[in-house]
Amino acid sequence: MKVDAKNRSRRLRKKLRVDEFQELGFDVAWQFNEGITGEELDSFINKFFAEVIEPNGLGFGGEGDHLWHGLICTQKLGKCTEEHRQAVEKWLTNNGAKSASVSELYDVWWAE
Repeated sequence: MKVDAKNRSRRLRKKLRVDEFQELGFDVAWQFNEGITGEELDSFINKFFAEVIEPNGLGFGGEGDHLWHGLICTQKLGKCTEEHRQAVEKWLTNNGAKSASVSELYDVWWAE
């Protein structure tokens, strides 16, 4: 299906998540030092959600142990911004994550 076709009704644009219904997100990955305890890991993740994810209206879907990776997008229909990317990367770097990386923004429904 052509994502960039024109002359679509609002209903169809919404179903296809294009134009004003497009959702942008970004990938994130980071690593912890070897030897991190379960309690330290839980505390880090709880702070991550409390200090950067939830206050910015973001959602995180991912997993990990010593190496974490996942997708960050908005909790509601919308687009992540460059400021969201920078806030997440800065928080991870300033709070002890080793080798944190954040991708460029991309369309989470029509990623290539």
